[in-house]
Amino acid sequence: MAIPKRITKEIGRLVSEPVPGIEAKSHEENIRYFDVTITGPVQSPFEGGAFKLELFLPDEYPMAPPKVRFLTKIYHPNIDKLGRICLDILKDKWSPALQIRTVLLSIQALLSAPNPDDPLANDVAQNWKEDEQGAIAKGTLAPWSASREWTQLYASN
Repeated sequence: MAIPKRITKEIGRLVSEPVPGIEAKSHEENIRYFDVTITGPVQSPFEGGAFKLELFLPDEYPMAPPKVRFLTKIYHPNIDKLGRICLDILKDKWSPALQIRTVLLSIQALLSAPNPDDPLANDVAQNWKEDEQGAIAKGTLAPWSASREWTQLYASN
């Protein structure tokens, strides 16, 4: 089966115009499957981590969103213990105008700005909500000590 031009073009752009903090490589044997590494954003509890993800483009892509999940364990309200991600553009807000690059940038942004009001991991979201004032007062996300700890344990190089 031939690979659509769009996928070939998107892969070429990912290689020729890499996104800072994101590395995505397609498999030679299945060009629809990608190994992704996202570096934890600066001034987030994930700073210093290198998070492995897998991304798969279904046959319906770009009419259907890519399937993406974290392989590295992460303590985040919008990512569950199976690595599934609660992100609107991966579900009901998907548009064929979006690209692999856009999806990866959105996931990187989610690491910088977790949304405990739309959680996938309710226990993590509750912990964040209970200590939000401490996070704001310190000017960092330091109260997310579990996130920092998990980043050191599971996402350090």
